[in-house]
Amino acid sequence: MNSLAQTVETLRTPAAARRWTRLRRGVTLPLLLVASWWAAYTFGWTHSRLFVPPAEVVRTGLGMVLDGELPNALLASLARDLSGLAIGSLAGFGFALLLQSSRWIDAAIAPTFHSIRQVALFAWIPLLGTWFGLGDTGKVVFVSLAAFFPVWLNAAQGLKSVPEHYKELAEVFRFTRWQRFRRIVLPAIVPSLFNGFYLALVTSWIATLGAEFLMTSGAGMGSVLSDGRENYRIDQVLVGVAVVGLTGFAFHSFAASVDSLLARRRGAGART
Repeated sequence: MNSLAQTVETLRTPAAARRWTRLRRGVTLPLLLVASWWAAYTFGWTHSRLFVPPAEVVRTGLGMVLDGELPNALLASLARDLSGLAIGSLAGFGFALLLQSSRWIDAAIAPTFHSIRQVALFAWIPLLGTWFGLGDTGKVVFVSLAAFFPVWLNAAQGLKSVPEHYKELAEVFRFTRWQRFRRIVLPAIVPSLFNGFYLALVTSWIATLGAEFLMTSGAGMGSVLSDGRENYRIDQVLVGVAVVGLTGFAFHSFAASVDSLLARRRGAGART
């Protein structure tokens, strides 16, 4: 009874009440869609082969989990996604630092890369598939490319926006180049850098699925969707869509939590 009373008391706090309200609002539409879907089959509103009842999708999903197909596919996709995200983000940040280090380098290289980024992302797949093959290497390179541009552009914008008086302060204290970067530049560009990372997080997951869907080699969620489409397994396709959507939502929630934490720290730093 005491634990139940504590739980109820916790839910009465303003922060908990706001979270509970957001949760209720967030699940309302999905529940309505599932209820409509269930009603369409229960009352015989549709008999099309292009649709399957919710129960069949759940059975298919459980079967794919128990035989290991779904976990293996998700882990393979996450491995490619996180590898490409890490490589592309580090490369984008390093490239922004390189361009910022010299006006001559920026003027010589940046226009070419600005032109390259105008090419549609998925237009690179035939070329990358030819150069790196259709296996994991080609997919990771493609995901890295998807993550590279958002991080580069946002990091470059942040570096250009560092206030001049910050740089003058570094001169006064005679900071070394490393001290200037660590104590002046990096804290100033964290918001821009995080925005770039968040965009890279989103685009890299989309790129991972696209690469697996188009470069059909090896396990992955894209392959689950592709196999379901080719075999007219709508239940399998829907299971794949649900897992992909939940994974993307998890990425978004993680990024939102990190952003909230950074905002609180910046606020605490401003107050002190």
